[in-house]
Amino acid sequence: MDAIYFIGAGGIGMSAIARYFIKQGKFVAGYDKTPSKLTEQLIKEGMHIHYEDNVDLIPEECRDPANTLVIYTPAIPETHTEREYFVRNGFNIKKRAQVLGMLTKENKGLCVAGTHGKTTTSTMCAHIMHQSHLDCNAFLGGISKNYGTNYILSDTSEFVVIEADEFDRSFHWLRPWMSVITSSDPDHLDIYGTKEAYLESFHHYTTLIQPGGALIIHTGLEMKAEVPEGVKTYTYGVEAGDFHAENIKIENGEITFDLISPVENVTNIRLGQPVPINIDNGIGAMAMAQLNGCTPDELRKGMETYKGVDRRFDFALRDEKHVVISDYAHHPKEIYQSAKSIKQVYNNRHITAIFQPHLYTRTRDFYKDFAEALSQLDEVILCDIYPARELPIPGVTSQLIYDRLAPGVKKQMIKKDEVLDFIKSRDFDVLVILGAGDLDNYVPEITKIIQEK
Repeated sequence: MDAIYFIGAGGIGMSAIARYFIKQGKFVAGYDKTPSKLTEQLIKEGMHIHYEDNVDLIPEECRDPANTLVIYTPAIPETHTEREYFVRNGFNIKKRAQVLGMLTKENKGLCVAGTHGKTTTSTMCAHIMHQSHLDCNAFLGGISKNYGTNYILSDTSEFVVIEADEFDRSFHWLRPWMSVITSSDPDHLDIYGTKEAYLESFHHYTTLIQPGGALIIHTGLEMKAEVPEGVKTYTYGVEAGDFHAENIKIENGEITFDLISPVENVTNIRLGQPVPINIDNGIGAMAMAQLNGCTPDELRKGMETYKGVDRRFDFALRDEKHVVISDYAHHPKEIYQSAKSIKQVYNNRHITAIFQPHLYTRTRDFYKDFAEALSQLDEVILCDIYPARELPIPGVTSQLIYDRLAPGVKKQMIKKDEVLDFIKSRDFDVLVILGAGDLDNYVPEITKIIQEK
């Protein structure tokens, strides 16, 4: 295939594969609904992108079924005009996950699955591997601050690090050599229907690991694991597991600990992004890297030089007077862990969260859990729900969360377009912008307003 066409080109996962094919010298084009920094960057790198669902805008180079691979994201409906055109004319059409599955069959796939923690853990593992003697390719679900991209390419390495996405059962296309599973708290119930179906999906995923490989699963998960014969199973966690931490020290803005490992213990590990939750993420990442041959010095260097992921506990401002953090957390357990980490780092300081719930179905299913997680903080500002791919559900609004916040939590409801005026009207100590919607677009302006006070 000389031409690759993407329907939903600007998604974080889709763009990584687009970059892979651009690097291979293919003609790469596609559609996305709206322009973004990511689509602008892809265009600079050589991709042809348009923003209207219009068959006439498909480049001539992508109109030969025998020579064009079409890749689409599950968020694109079957009624999408361009998708209908490609189906009707017999093109080779694959989901993004199917393409990643092809890569895991051709290489040693190091996959990270989980309801939350998978983006950070996979990006950590990719950084450790890339700066080691092993190197790797990587397809990530977030923009690595070390590389300014969600994609790493190696001309020599047999390893490919992949974020294994459970949405729409996409990770069932993968054939991992090894996999970390960070968590299995039910999510995407609009797709799965029940908690039991969600957990069964993770169970099935564990049966796909290749013989000779390994499963590294977080301690205490409710899901059932069933690996093929010849696959080793390990556990990990901060306090318990085959891989765990000892001698944890959190002081003066730094975090150090020792990795206790069945392969070889590694002492004096220093986190380059000193956030308590990254102890947990780092143990999972180092376990997979170490099982594939990374040395103690390579593990130490990788963890100390890891800079983080855009929108994952991302410090937009950090000085003596103010702290502004942007965090993609959009599931109650993610928010719980994020809030817990912020409180550990900034205890005795006033912490305010502005939260934009993501999806009507997720809000409907977990509003009580959202309220409980957010109630750890001193003040909660709730915006309207970000709908993404969904239509409104009667009676499902941010008010459901607002009404159940714990007594004593200062709270307020505002519209998204009121956020900047709200920031101007108040002073803040520690401010965190939470959610997977578009509120993050305001973070640069929010930071500027706070800096100028």
